[in-house]
Amino acid sequence: MRLLDAARQLWADLSAQRVRTTLTVLGITWGTVAVVVLLAFSVGLERQTIKRFHGLGDRIVILFGGRTTMPHAGFREGRSIRLREADAEILARRIPDITMISPEYSTRAAPVRYGRNGVNPNITGIYPIYGEMRNIIPLPGGRFINERDQRERRRVVFLGDEVARVLFGDADPVGDQVRIGDSPFTVIGVLQPKVQNSSYNSRDEDRVFIPAGTHAALFGSRFVSNLVYRTADASRTEDVEARVYEVLGAKYRFNPADDDALAVWDTAEWERMFGFLFLGFKIFFAIVGSFTLSVGGIGVANIMYIVVRERTNEIGIKRSLGATRRSILWQFLTESMLIVVAGAALGVVVSLGVVKLMSLVPMQEFVGTPTISLQVAAVTLALLAFIAMLAGFFPARRAAALDPVECLRD
Repeated sequence: MRLLDAARQLWADLSAQRVRTTLTVLGITWGTVAVVVLLAFSVGLERQTIKRFHGLGDRIVILFGGRTTMPHAGFREGRSIRLREADAEILARRIPDITMISPEYSTRAAPVRYGRNGVNPNITGIYPIYGEMRNIIPLPGGRFINERDQRERRRVVFLGDEVARVLFGDADPVGDQVRIGDSPFTVIGVLQPKVQNSSYNSRDEDRVFIPAGTHAALFGSRFVSNLVYRTADASRTEDVEARVYEVLGAKYRFNPADDDALAVWDTAEWERMFGFLFLGFKIFFAIVGSFTLSVGGIGVANIMYIVVRERTNEIGIKRSLGATRRSILWQFLTESMLIVVAGAALGVVVSLGVVKLMSLVPMQEFVGTPTISLQVAAVTLALLAFIAMLAGFFPARRAAALDPVECLRD
Protein backbone atom coordinates (compact mmCIF):
# COMPACT_ATOMS: atom_id res chain seq x y z
CA MET A 1 0.00 0.00 0.00
CA ARG A 2 2.83 2.39 0.78
CA LEU A 3 4.15 2.03 -2.76
CA LEU A 4 0.66 2.66 -4.15
CA ASP A 5 0.20 5.73 -1.94
CA ALA A 6 3.61 7.01 -2.97
CA ALA A 7 2.68 6.55 -6.63
CA ARG A 8 -0.59 8.46 -6.17
CA GLN A 9 1.19 11.24 -4.31
CA LEU A 10 3.92 11.40 -6.94
CA TRP A 11 1.35 11.59 -9.73
CA ALA A 12 -0.42 14.44 -8.00
CA ASP A 13 2.84 16.32 -7.40
CA LEU A 14 4.26 15.81 -10.87
CA SER A 15 1.03 16.67 -12.65
CA ALA A 16 1.75 20.28 -11.81
CA GLN A 17 5.10 19.94 -13.63
CA ARG A 18 3.95 17.97 -16.66
CA VAL A 19 6.41 19.33 -19.21
CA ARG A 20 9.39 18.96 -16.88
CA THR A 21 8.27 15.50 -15.81
CA THR A 22 7.79 14.37 -19.40
CA LEU A 23 11.24 15.59 -20.37
CA THR A 24 12.75 13.85 -17.34
CA VAL A 25 11.08 10.54 -18.16
CA LEU A 26 12.16 10.88 -21.79
CA GLY A 27 15.73 11.50 -20.62
CA ILE A 28 15.71 8.19 -18.74
CA THR A 29 14.04 6.53 -21.74
CA TRP A 30 16.69 7.76 -24.15
CA GLY A 31 19.48 6.69 -21.81
CA THR A 32 17.96 3.23 -21.50
CA VAL A 33 17.65 2.92 -25.27
CA ALA A 34 21.28 4.00 -25.69
CA VAL A 35 22.58 1.38 -23.25
CA VAL A 36 20.39 -1.50 -24.45
CA VAL A 37 20.79 -0.93 -28.19
CA LEU A 38 24.54 -0.31 -28.08
CA LEU A 39 25.16 -3.40 -25.97
CA ALA A 40 22.77 -5.45 -28.13
CA PHE A 41 24.76 -4.51 -31.23
CA SER A 42 28.05 -5.37 -29.50
CA VAL A 43 26.71 -8.81 -28.54
CA GLY A 44 25.49 -9.46 -32.08
CA LEU A 45 28.79 -8.34 -33.59
CA GLU A 46 30.77 -10.52 -31.18
CA ARG A 47 28.71 -13.62 -31.95
CA GLN A 48 28.93 -13.06 -35.69
CA THR A 49 32.70 -12.52 -35.52
CA ILE A 50 33.19 -15.71 -33.52
CA LYS A 51 30.95 -17.60 -35.91
CA ARG A 52 32.95 -16.36 -38.89
CA PHE A 53 36.18 -17.10 -37.08
CA HIS A 54 35.05 -20.67 -36.36
CA GLY A 55 34.67 -21.10 -40.10
CA LEU A 56 38.43 -21.56 -40.07
CA GLY A 57 38.22 -24.15 -37.31
CA ASP A 58 37.53 -24.54 -33.62
CA ARG A 59 40.57 -24.30 -31.29
CA ILE A 60 43.03 -25.44 -33.95
CA VAL A 61 46.73 -24.70 -34.26
CA ILE A 62 48.31 -24.32 -37.71
CA LEU A 63 52.01 -25.15 -37.88
CA PHE A 64 54.27 -24.00 -40.73
CA GLY A 65 57.94 -24.52 -41.38
CA GLY A 66 60.15 -21.48 -40.94
CA ARG A 67 63.80 -20.40 -41.12
CA THR A 68 66.34 -20.70 -38.32
CA THR A 69 67.87 -17.58 -36.81
CA MET A 70 70.27 -19.34 -34.40
CA PRO A 71 73.24 -21.62 -35.09
CA HIS A 72 72.74 -25.07 -33.57
CA ALA A 73 74.53 -28.43 -33.50
CA GLY A 74 77.12 -27.29 -36.05
CA PHE A 75 74.54 -25.82 -38.44
CA ARG A 76 74.52 -22.12 -39.31
CA GLU A 77 71.47 -19.93 -39.04
CA GLY A 78 69.27 -19.30 -42.09
CA ARG A 79 68.30 -22.92 -42.80
CA SER A 80 64.77 -23.55 -44.06
CA ILE A 81 62.74 -26.01 -42.01
CA ARG A 82 60.29 -27.90 -44.24
CA LEU A 83 57.78 -30.24 -42.68
CA ARG A 84 56.90 -33.73 -43.90
CA GLU A 85 53.79 -35.88 -43.64
CA ALA A 86 55.56 -38.22 -41.20
CA ASP A 87 55.90 -35.32 -38.73
CA ALA A 88 52.17 -35.57 -38.02
CA GLU A 89 52.57 -39.14 -36.78
CA ILE A 90 55.67 -38.26 -34.75
CA LEU A 91 53.96 -35.36 -32.98
CA ALA A 92 50.81 -37.38 -32.28
CA ARG A 93 52.91 -40.17 -30.75
CA ARG A 94 55.27 -37.99 -28.73
CA ILE A 95 52.76 -35.39 -27.46
CA PRO A 96 49.66 -36.96 -25.85
CA ASP A 97 47.95 -33.56 -25.54
CA ILE A 98 47.57 -33.47 -29.33
CA THR A 99 44.28 -35.29 -29.90
CA MET A 100 43.86 -34.60 -33.64
CA ILE A 101 46.43 -33.83 -36.30
CA SER A 102 46.57 -33.79 -40.09
CA PRO A 103 49.19 -32.82 -42.65
CA GLU A 104 48.05 -30.44 -45.35
CA TYR A 105 49.39 -30.43 -48.89
CA SER A 106 48.49 -27.44 -51.04
CA THR A 107 49.11 -26.74 -54.71
CA ARG A 108 47.64 -24.95 -57.71
CA ALA A 109 49.73 -26.92 -60.17
CA ALA A 110 46.76 -28.37 -62.05
CA PRO A 111 43.37 -27.07 -63.20
CA VAL A 112 40.11 -28.75 -62.23
CA ARG A 113 37.73 -29.26 -65.16
CA TYR A 114 34.26 -30.55 -65.85
CA GLY A 115 33.26 -30.49 -69.49
CA ARG A 116 34.00 -27.00 -70.76
CA ASN A 117 34.05 -25.47 -67.32
CA GLY A 118 37.35 -25.08 -65.54
CA VAL A 119 38.79 -23.50 -62.43
CA ASN A 120 42.24 -23.32 -60.85
CA PRO A 121 41.56 -23.84 -57.12
CA ASN A 122 43.81 -24.76 -54.22
CA ILE A 123 44.11 -28.56 -54.40
CA THR A 124 44.49 -29.69 -50.80
CA GLY A 125 45.60 -33.12 -49.58
CA ILE A 126 44.57 -34.02 -46.03
CA TYR A 127 43.65 -36.77 -43.57
CA PRO A 128 39.97 -37.48 -42.81
CA ILE A 129 40.21 -35.92 -39.30
CA TYR A 130 40.93 -32.57 -41.00
CA GLY A 131 37.24 -32.11 -41.78
CA GLU A 132 36.25 -32.20 -38.11
CA MET A 133 39.01 -29.83 -37.06
CA ARG A 134 38.25 -27.30 -39.79
CA ASN A 135 34.43 -27.47 -39.54
CA ILE A 136 34.11 -28.78 -43.08
CA ILE A 137 30.58 -30.15 -43.28
CA PRO A 138 29.25 -31.81 -46.46
CA LEU A 139 25.88 -30.99 -47.95
CA PRO A 140 23.23 -33.73 -47.55
CA GLY A 141 23.80 -36.54 -50.01
CA GLY A 142 27.59 -36.29 -49.91
CA ARG A 143 30.43 -37.10 -47.54
CA PHE A 144 33.95 -36.06 -46.66
CA ILE A 145 37.09 -38.09 -47.24
CA ASN A 146 37.29 -41.22 -45.04
CA GLU A 147 40.01 -43.56 -43.81
CA ARG A 148 39.57 -46.01 -46.67
CA ASP A 149 40.01 -43.21 -49.21
CA GLN A 150 43.28 -42.31 -47.51
CA ARG A 151 44.50 -45.89 -47.04
CA GLU A 152 43.82 -46.93 -50.65
CA ARG A 153 44.83 -43.57 -52.14
CA ARG A 154 41.54 -43.31 -53.93
CA ARG A 155 40.93 -40.69 -56.59
CA VAL A 156 38.03 -39.01 -54.87
CA VAL A 157 37.50 -35.30 -54.42
CA PHE A 158 35.47 -33.10 -52.09
CA LEU A 159 34.54 -29.76 -53.67
CA GLY A 160 34.27 -26.34 -52.08
CA ASP A 161 30.80 -24.93 -52.68
CA GLU A 162 32.03 -22.09 -54.92
CA VAL A 163 34.12 -24.51 -57.01
CA ALA A 164 31.07 -26.77 -57.36
CA ARG A 165 28.94 -23.81 -58.48
CA VAL A 166 31.44 -22.79 -61.17
CA LEU A 167 31.86 -26.34 -62.49
CA PHE A 168 28.32 -27.72 -62.18
CA GLY A 169 26.01 -24.73 -61.72
CA ASP A 170 22.89 -25.84 -59.87
CA ALA A 171 23.35 -29.55 -60.69
CA ASP A 172 24.28 -32.10 -58.01
CA PRO A 173 27.92 -33.14 -58.69
CA VAL A 174 28.05 -36.07 -56.23
CA GLY A 175 28.92 -39.26 -58.12
CA ASP A 176 30.05 -37.40 -61.22
CA GLN A 177 33.67 -37.07 -62.31
CA VAL A 178 35.97 -34.09 -62.68
CA ARG A 179 39.53 -33.98 -63.98
CA ILE A 180 42.39 -32.72 -61.86
CA GLY A 181 45.02 -32.16 -64.50
CA ASP A 182 44.59 -35.24 -66.68
CA SER A 183 43.43 -37.56 -63.88
CA PRO A 184 39.74 -38.38 -63.33
CA PHE A 185 38.40 -37.97 -59.79
CA THR A 186 34.98 -38.95 -58.46
CA VAL A 187 33.11 -36.23 -56.58
CA ILE A 188 32.04 -37.56 -53.14
CA GLY A 189 30.70 -34.38 -51.57
CA VAL A 190 30.28 -30.62 -51.63
CA LEU A 191 31.01 -28.19 -48.81
CA GLN A 192 28.01 -26.84 -46.96
CA PRO A 193 28.28 -23.03 -47.29
CA LYS A 194 29.75 -21.40 -44.22
CA VAL A 195 30.91 -17.98 -43.10
CA GLN A 196 34.68 -17.68 -42.90
CA ASN A 197 36.49 -14.41 -42.28
CA SER A 198 40.04 -15.76 -42.15
CA SER A 199 42.20 -18.26 -43.99
CA TYR A 200 45.87 -19.04 -44.55
CA ASN A 201 46.01 -20.56 -48.05
CA SER A 202 42.56 -19.85 -49.45
CA ARG A 203 38.98 -20.00 -48.28
CA ASP A 204 37.42 -23.44 -48.13
CA GLU A 205 34.76 -22.52 -50.68
CA ASP A 206 37.53 -22.11 -53.27
CA ARG A 207 39.31 -25.39 -52.50
CA VAL A 208 39.08 -29.02 -53.52
CA PHE A 209 40.12 -31.69 -51.02
CA ILE A 210 41.68 -35.08 -51.86
CA PRO A 211 43.34 -37.73 -49.65
CA ALA A 212 46.87 -36.80 -48.55
CA GLY A 213 48.31 -40.03 -49.98
CA THR A 214 46.66 -39.38 -53.34
CA HIS A 215 48.00 -35.82 -53.37
CA ALA A 216 51.56 -36.97 -52.64
CA ALA A 217 51.40 -39.63 -55.36
CA LEU A 218 49.77 -37.36 -57.97
CA PHE A 219 52.02 -34.34 -57.52
CA GLY A 220 55.14 -36.02 -56.11
CA SER A 221 55.07 -33.76 -53.06
CA ARG A 222 57.89 -34.37 -50.55
CA PHE A 223 56.95 -31.62 -48.15
CA VAL A 224 53.63 -30.54 -46.70
CA SER A 225 52.48 -26.93 -46.67
CA ASN A 226 51.62 -27.12 -42.98
CA LEU A 227 50.26 -29.29 -40.18
CA VAL A 228 46.93 -28.70 -38.44
CA TYR A 229 46.33 -30.02 -34.93
CA ARG A 230 44.00 -29.65 -31.97
CA THR A 231 44.82 -30.08 -28.29
CA ALA A 232 42.65 -31.68 -25.62
CA ASP A 233 42.49 -28.39 -23.72
CA ALA A 234 42.78 -24.95 -25.35
CA SER A 235 44.55 -23.64 -22.23
CA ARG A 236 47.40 -26.12 -22.89
CA THR A 237 48.32 -24.85 -26.34
CA GLU A 238 51.39 -22.93 -25.15
CA ASP A 239 52.81 -25.99 -23.35
CA VAL A 240 52.07 -28.13 -26.41
CA GLU A 241 53.77 -25.58 -28.65
CA ALA A 242 56.92 -25.76 -26.52
CA ARG A 243 56.88 -29.58 -26.86
CA VAL A 244 56.40 -29.27 -30.64
CA TYR A 245 59.55 -27.14 -30.83
CA GLU A 246 61.43 -29.70 -28.76
CA VAL A 247 60.33 -32.70 -30.82
CA LEU A 248 60.85 -31.12 -34.22
CA GLY A 249 64.00 -29.35 -33.02
CA ALA A 250 65.52 -32.73 -32.21
CA LYS A 251 64.54 -34.11 -35.64
CA TYR A 252 65.58 -31.13 -37.79
CA ARG A 253 68.43 -30.01 -35.52
CA PHE A 254 67.39 -26.50 -34.63
CA ASN A 255 67.38 -24.77 -31.25
CA PRO A 256 63.96 -25.21 -29.56
CA ALA A 257 64.30 -21.62 -28.36
CA ASP A 258 64.49 -20.41 -31.97
CA ASP A 259 60.92 -19.12 -32.48
CA ASP A 260 61.46 -18.41 -36.18
CA ALA A 261 62.35 -22.01 -36.99
CA LEU A 262 58.61 -22.72 -37.06
CA ALA A 263 55.56 -20.50 -37.52
CA VAL A 264 52.58 -21.19 -35.27
CA TRP A 265 49.06 -19.78 -35.58
CA ASP A 266 47.09 -20.59 -32.44
CA THR A 267 43.46 -19.76 -33.27
CA ALA A 268 42.41 -20.25 -29.63
CA GLU A 269 44.76 -17.42 -28.65
CA TRP A 270 43.31 -15.23 -31.39
CA GLU A 271 39.83 -16.00 -30.13
CA ARG A 272 40.86 -14.97 -26.61
CA MET A 273 42.25 -11.72 -28.02
CA PHE A 274 38.95 -11.08 -29.80
CA GLY A 275 37.19 -11.76 -26.48
CA PHE A 276 39.21 -9.05 -24.75
CA LEU A 277 38.61 -6.69 -27.67
CA PHE A 278 34.85 -7.11 -27.50
CA LEU A 279 34.93 -6.80 -23.72
CA GLY A 280 36.52 -3.39 -24.28
CA PHE A 281 33.76 -2.53 -26.76
CA LYS A 282 31.09 -3.49 -24.24
CA ILE A 283 32.69 -1.43 -21.50
CA PHE A 284 32.98 1.55 -23.86
CA PHE A 285 29.35 1.25 -24.95
CA ALA A 286 28.25 0.89 -21.32
CA ILE A 287 30.18 4.06 -20.41
CA VAL A 288 28.65 5.99 -23.32
CA GLY A 289 25.18 4.80 -22.34
CA SER A 290 25.79 5.61 -18.68
CA PHE A 291 26.70 9.19 -19.61
CA THR A 292 23.36 9.48 -21.41
CA LEU A 293 21.59 7.97 -18.40
CA SER A 294 23.42 10.40 -16.13
CA VAL A 295 21.81 13.31 -17.97
CA GLY A 296 18.41 11.74 -17.28
CA GLY A 297 19.45 11.17 -13.67
CA ILE A 298 20.26 14.86 -13.31
CA GLY A 299 16.77 15.63 -14.57
CA VAL A 300 15.28 13.27 -11.96
CA ALA A 301 17.30 14.90 -9.18
CA ASN A 302 16.25 18.35 -10.39
CA ILE A 303 12.54 17.58 -10.41
CA MET A 304 12.76 15.86 -7.03
CA TYR A 305 14.37 18.95 -5.52
CA ILE A 306 11.40 20.93 -6.83
CA VAL A 307 8.98 18.40 -5.32
CA VAL A 308 10.75 18.65 -1.95
CA ARG A 309 10.55 22.42 -2.04
CA GLU A 310 6.83 22.42 -2.91
CA ARG A 311 6.00 19.86 -0.21
CA THR A 312 7.92 21.46 2.64
CA ASN A 313 4.73 22.10 4.61
CA GLU A 314 3.60 18.49 4.12
CA ILE A 315 6.95 17.25 5.40
CA GLY A 316 6.58 19.42 8.54
CA ILE A 317 3.09 18.04 9.22
CA LYS A 318 4.24 14.42 8.82
CA ARG A 319 7.21 14.99 11.09
CA SER A 320 5.03 16.63 13.75
CA LEU A 321 2.70 13.61 13.63
CA GLY A 322 5.54 11.20 14.30
CA ALA A 323 7.06 10.43 10.90
CA THR A 324 10.77 9.60 11.20
CA ARG A 325 13.59 10.93 9.09
CA ARG A 326 13.99 7.45 7.63
CA SER A 327 10.36 7.27 6.49
CA ILE A 328 10.65 10.68 4.81
CA LEU A 329 13.90 9.59 3.17
CA TRP A 330 12.35 6.40 1.82
CA GLN A 331 9.23 8.24 0.64
CA PHE A 332 11.13 10.59 -1.66
CA LEU A 333 13.63 7.93 -2.65
CA THR A 334 10.74 5.69 -3.73
CA GLU A 335 9.17 8.49 -5.72
CA SER A 336 12.43 9.15 -7.61
CA MET A 337 12.77 5.46 -8.32
CA LEU A 338 9.23 5.39 -9.72
CA ILE A 339 10.21 8.10 -12.21
CA VAL A 340 13.24 6.07 -13.26
CA VAL A 341 11.15 2.88 -13.54
CA ALA A 342 8.64 4.66 -15.77
CA GLY A 343 11.38 5.94 -18.07
CA ALA A 344 13.17 2.59 -18.03
CA ALA A 345 10.01 0.65 -18.90
CA LEU A 346 9.35 2.94 -21.86
CA GLY A 347 13.02 2.68 -22.85
CA VAL A 348 12.93 -1.12 -22.82
CA VAL A 349 9.84 -1.16 -25.04
CA VAL A 350 11.48 1.25 -27.50
CA SER A 351 14.73 -0.77 -27.42
CA LEU A 352 12.90 -3.99 -28.21
CA GLY A 353 11.29 -2.28 -31.18
CA VAL A 354 14.60 -0.86 -32.43
CA VAL A 355 16.41 -4.20 -32.07
CA LYS A 356 13.57 -6.03 -33.81
CA LEU A 357 13.55 -3.48 -36.63
CA MET A 358 17.33 -3.62 -37.09
CA SER A 359 17.27 -7.43 -37.18
CA LEU A 360 15.16 -7.14 -40.34
CA VAL A 361 17.82 -5.06 -42.10
CA PRO A 362 20.00 -7.31 -44.34
CA MET A 363 23.32 -6.61 -42.62
CA GLN A 364 23.66 -9.71 -40.41
CA GLU A 365 26.51 -11.09 -42.49
CA PHE A 366 28.70 -8.15 -41.47
CA VAL A 367 27.57 -7.02 -38.00
CA GLY A 368 25.44 -9.95 -36.86
CA THR A 369 21.96 -9.80 -35.35
CA PRO A 370 21.49 -7.36 -32.43
CA THR A 371 20.64 -9.44 -29.37
CA ILE A 372 19.36 -8.39 -25.96
CA SER A 373 21.09 -11.04 -23.89
CA LEU A 374 20.96 -11.65 -20.13
CA GLN A 375 24.28 -9.85 -19.90
CA VAL A 376 22.82 -6.78 -21.61
CA ALA A 377 19.77 -6.86 -19.33
CA ALA A 378 21.94 -7.19 -16.21
CA VAL A 379 24.19 -4.27 -17.16
CA THR A 380 21.20 -2.08 -18.01
CA LEU A 381 19.38 -2.88 -14.75
CA ALA A 382 22.54 -2.24 -12.74
CA LEU A 383 23.06 1.17 -14.37
CA LEU A 384 19.39 2.10 -13.91
CA ALA A 385 19.43 1.09 -10.24
CA PHE A 386 22.60 3.11 -9.67
CA ILE A 387 21.19 6.19 -11.42
CA ALA A 388 17.88 5.88 -9.54
CA MET A 389 19.59 5.65 -6.16
CA LEU A 390 22.01 8.46 -6.91
CA ALA A 391 19.36 10.78 -8.39
CA GLY A 392 16.91 10.22 -5.54
CA PHE A 393 19.23 10.03 -2.57
CA PHE A 394 20.32 13.65 -2.29
CA PRO A 395 16.85 15.22 -2.66
CA ALA A 396 15.48 12.60 -0.26
CA ARG A 397 18.23 13.28 2.25
CA ARG A 398 17.52 16.98 2.05
CA ALA A 399 13.82 16.33 2.68
CA ALA A 400 14.62 14.10 5.66
CA ALA A 401 16.97 16.70 7.13
CA LEU A 402 14.38 19.54 7.15
CA ASP A 403 13.44 20.93 10.56
CA PRO A 404 9.70 20.26 11.16
CA VAL A 405 9.21 23.63 12.92
CA GLU A 406 10.75 25.52 10.02
CA CYS A 407 8.67 23.47 7.60
CA LEU A 408 5.42 24.41 9.35
CA ARG A 409 6.45 28.02 9.59
CA ASP A 410 7.19 27.99 5.83
